[in-house]
Amino acid sequence: MGIPTAGIITNRFFDYIRSNVRKKGMPLQRLVFVPHPVGGQPSEILRKYIEGKDPGTGKPVMQEIVEALTKPLSNDEKKTGFLETKNERLIGPDTPENLQRLFVKNGWTDYLPIVLPTEEKVAAMLKCTSHKPDEVIGKIRFGVYEPWSFTVEKVAVNAVMAGAKPEYFPVILATAATLRSAWSSSTSSMAGMMLVNGPIRDEIGMNYGMGAMGPYNEANATIGRTWGLITKNCAGAFLAEAYVGSLGNNLNYNNICFAENEERNPWEPFHVQHGFKANESAVSIFGSGWTQVSDHGAVTKRPAHEDMLIVFRALSPSSPGGVVVMDPLVAARLKSDGFDTKKKLQDWLAANFKITAEEFWNTDYVNTFDLPRARKGEEPFASWLKLPKDALIAPYSYAADRIELVVTGGETNAFFRIFDMRYGTTMSIDKWR
Repeated sequence: MGIPTAGIITNRFFDYIRSNVRKKGMPLQRLVFVPHPVGGQPSEILRKYIEGKDPGTGKPVMQEIVEALTKPLSNDEKKTGFLETKNERLIGPDTPENLQRLFVKNGWTDYLPIVLPTEEKVAAMLKCTSHKPDEVIGKIRFGVYEPWSFTVEKVAVNAVMAGAKPEYFPVILATAATLRSAWSSSTSSMAGMMLVNGPIRDEIGMNYGMGAMGPYNEANATIGRTWGLITKNCAGAFLAEAYVGSLGNNLNYNNICFAENEERNPWEPFHVQHGFKANESAVSIFGSGWTQVSDHGAVTKRPAHEDMLIVFRALSPSSPGGVVVMDPLVAARLKSDGFDTKKKLQDWLAANFKITAEEFWNTDYVNTFDLPRARKGEEPFASWLKLPKDALIAPYSYAADRIELVVTGGETNAFFRIFDMRYGTTMSIDKWR
């Protein structure tokens, strides 16, 4: 952009940043490193970081910043261009055991056994779509990488590897076409979630009854696993280079893939709520977040909507959204309690879930993203910033539609689960048949 810039990063991300600037064609990018962590540290500690020395070079941080901004560029630093990602289309013949080891060695798997993507198996997958193998679906970005371009055939390769049947392929293509990665490069180790609606649920035998969110169905398991492999192989989500989740997340193995129980849902199906017809098939993407769990019915006599308020308190005050996934028994009770539309329940939860102003403002995420909005006069943040610490605010009150409601499960108990995720988009599956 022609503006001198000094990137300041904590030393924990040295390999991550160096890898990314190299792949963007800027291996000599001027960077300054400070100690880790930054999040949650008091201002006096952060000041010491800036007044101290770079943990890598031993030079004073402020000296490095000044040099980065003022030192003339060398000829090598003036070079431009991006490093292109190139993958061989075919691998030579070998034993299945050696090929499995090759895929693991190169990081092309999730470290579970894969189905080797032979030309015959990939061709069988491609027969279940009218789209050409070399059609470019789009570009998908992971973290700070440049977006990677990928084709229908590349998606088919990952679908075969995950063990998906060819008839699942339209769902997988639609998921890929959202251009949303299943994982997040955030240090928070978040996961993604996908929901399938419409006739295709029964056509391919997806589970939306008993155990819908567990490892009890081939379609649910392999479609969700494919999404993760696409994220890794079509977007470059490699550990330390792009993925830096501190704890990791076991949900990433198949990325929470299930179908909605539309037949036992007292409200409109999720895809209809987002603009599709009931007889259309669609996949909806949510992300990225962790999950909090509550059970209602067996251990509490409170109404379900009151239990939900308690669980929302377990989410971060800065949570980008909430997805309530409930058994049909819970949905039926809610309807009998007067919530005959999703909107009524969304509005009630948004109005009644409250925390103190101190709780809201005492998080790094809120201070990073919402505090600047408040200082610019954006409401309701500007008014919330003026409140005393013990004043109650309703953080979802300005966006009740950020609370999404989904119905699935086998009606063996009245359970619900709340995910601290935000709805992303819904994509037509029929378009990819």
